[in-house]
Amino acid sequence: MHRITVSARVNLSHLFWLRSLAIIGQLCTIAFVQLFIGVQLPLPAMLFVIAMEVAFNGVTWLRVTQDRPESNLELFGQLWVDLGALSALLFLSGGTTNPFVSLYLPSLAIAAAVLPWYLTAWLAAFAVACYVLLGFDNVPLNLDNPANLFDYYRAGMWVNFMVSVCLIVWFVARMSRALRQRDTALGDAQQRLLRDERAVALGVQAATVAHEIGTPLSTIAMLTEELRDVARTDQGLAPYTADLDLLDRQITLCTSALARLRSRASSAGSRQAVREWLGPFVEQWRLRHPHVTFELLDEPPADLSLDDTVAVGQILTILLDNAARASRDFVTLRAFASPRAGHVDFEVRDAGPGIPASLRASLGAAPVDSTQGGHGVGLYLAFASAARLGGSIELADVTAPGEPAGDTDADSAAIATGAPTTYARPRKPRGTRALLRVPVRPGDTDDTGDTDEAAAQASNEVNAAPHEGAAAGSGMESGDGPARPGAA
Repeated sequence: MHRITVSARVNLSHLFWLRSLAIIGQLCTIAFVQLFIGVQLPLPAMLFVIAMEVAFNGVTWLRVTQDRPESNLELFGQLWVDLGALSALLFLSGGTTNPFVSLYLPSLAIAAAVLPWYLTAWLAAFAVACYVLLGFDNVPLNLDNPANLFDYYRAGMWVNFMVSVCLIVWFVARMSRALRQRDTALGDAQQRLLRDERAVALGVQAATVAHEIGTPLSTIAMLTEELRDVARTDQGLAPYTADLDLLDRQITLCTSALARLRSRASSAGSRQAVREWLGPFVEQWRLRHPHVTFELLDEPPADLSLDDTVAVGQILTILLDNAARASRDFVTLRAFASPRAGHVDFEVRDAGPGIPASLRASLGAAPVDSTQGGHGVGLYLAFASAARLGGSIELADVTAPGEPAGDTDADSAAIATGAPTTYARPRKPRGTRALLRVPVRPGDTDDTGDTDEAAAQASNEVNAAPHEGAAAGSGMESGDGPARPGAA
């Protein structure tokens, strides 16, 4: 009956510190009433009880240092020992006439916060039994001045009230916070599990489709080769030679992607420097979109390495395909060291129509229908893959290059001074900025020769086969077919 939670040893640690404070408070109280109030207490017996508490608390500390969660029965035993020690001290100092007798209540409040109801009921029954027995049998208080007993009792009740309030508020508040953190962690885990289940289901479907389209692709490749042979002698087919060559390259990309998909399950990601990997990746991607105006901005960082270039290549391929379908005349990619230490950022920009407001909340959380006819599977898989790598994807609207945003403040100032104005109006953002952030390692790349280079290039071919799009709006659609100009 273990409580496997994110607060695995928090309760036990809190009990240790509370008991430590209780021991200090007991010693200070005994010293104060003995020296300043003139109460004659049975010091040997009381110090023996406190010594047993100290020893038990030492054992508790050793238990806290162990990396395993406590059980409910263990917490029950800890609180039972605390109630027993309190009962022994009360028995030696007046029983129910002792103003600190209500310290039973903080212990029971703590039990109610961390234990099941039936264990709390057992502790409550034990506390009630001790309280009843203390009313019948105890060691009476021996005061030098019994006439001041009521004043001492009232002062003790005030101290007891303040201590009880502080203990209950501090401990129960911290336990409540730990429970809220646990519930939040469980909710996040459920969301991740749901996302992973969807990704696995899509992966199974992708594997099934890959198996089914293998034969049709082989047939298409054979017919393409036959048409190329005929075009060499048939003047009517000669003008289509370039188209047949392009079709042959596209078929090669599809078959390479299928081969990579079959070997992905048994192969590990290849580690490679960002600068060494990004160049071949870009060249391979441009084969898929030869008519798109693409630019690789700046120089990629050379001192950072990716642990899984295959997965990163898949994500970037989806983001770049989306941008290419949004605006074939403007697509840029930039890789740079992230402001967040230990990460690298890949920024993809386009000049498309932007992200529809109706899709902002759902993009990446679940497949969505897009304005280009897809179902948002590509972008959903990109978000899931980025989360699996420990990274993230951010989507935002941007102003298209060459379009001023306008300056209404400057125009207002010009009107006030009588100067000519441009009456520039703020322009609506046009285009999308997709930022992929993934963890990296500094320096020390893993150079394993041609095998790793081939794996890195093959990683960029996963989306070459026909598949559904990523999302909507600013080309959030990674799908089949050639890039369309001005896709919206």
